[in-house]
Amino acid sequence: METKWLEDFVSLAETRSFSRSAQLRHVTQPAFSRRIQALEAWAGTDLVDRSSYPTRLTPAGETLYAQSLEMLQALQSTRAMLRGHASAGQDVIEFAVPHTLAFTFFPAWVSSLREKFGPIKSRLIALNVHDAAMRLVEGSCDVLIAYHHDSQPLQLDPARYEMLTLGDESLAPYCKPDADGQPLFRLPGRQGQPLPYLGYAPGAYLGRVADLAVKQAGTAIHLDRVYETDMAEGLKVMALEGHGIAFLPHSAVKKELRARRLVSAAPPELPGLQVGMEVRAYREKPGAREAPKGAAQALWEFLAGDRA
Repeated sequence: METKWLEDFVSLAETRSFSRSAQLRHVTQPAFSRRIQALEAWAGTDLVDRSSYPTRLTPAGETLYAQSLEMLQALQSTRAMLRGHASAGQDVIEFAVPHTLAFTFFPAWVSSLREKFGPIKSRLIALNVHDAAMRLVEGSCDVLIAYHHDSQPLQLDPARYEMLTLGDESLAPYCKPDADGQPLFRLPGRQGQPLPYLGYAPGAYLGRVADLAVKQAGTAIHLDRVYETDMAEGLKVMALEGHGIAFLPHSAVKKELRARRLVSAAPPELPGLQVGMEVRAYREKPGAREAPKGAAQALWEFLAGDRA
């Protein structure tokens, strides 16, 4: 049995909705349902009355709900004490950051902080967007840094979490140039002759934003997916080798664009293929769980004041 199953179950008991709880827990509804079923298999009995709407708990479910609240609170208190022991004499700020931002945005951002804010001790936890958000929800990091696009917002309750905008980013299609400096592959491609496409794995945040760019291009885009991965750095390497077109954050390709090792694959008449995003920082509001670390609180106050 996993503690996240209990957290899922508590959410379901409080929302009475599989779809709403799946949103709050940052998983798909089928995945959320499977985790509830796994908890029921562990318990050996039905916990949810699926014949009613809104969802109701069975008598066994009501019992487990009460016990779950106590168990999770006890685990949370124990974790807080252990973290206190581990950080004794230190004040390390823990950042949960998606892989691409960990490679591109984060190092330069920390350098600018040291100039304006002063030295900081930090621990970087690089994950996919979903798992990075879950680190914040579970209280396992001090600050989450993630991309934001209005079509793909993180489902974080504003009553519990607060947000700051750290900067801007753009996602656009790039490819290797030919010997004359022109793109090897130029969008939009042609029907019957699609262009090789280096795409993100299903569910990847940047993949969903790239799909939006293709849809809003204003003309039919003809692509043939020949490779996929969930990391922008992996796509960039494949694009540099001339394997196809990849939608990449500008911060990830600045050096390659200056060196003309990559060029835009979108002609000027297709400006919609570039999508603007924000880089945002999120944290749990003080008092929602445990008091924030002194350094983390000081950093947040500095960032909030710097953008006032």
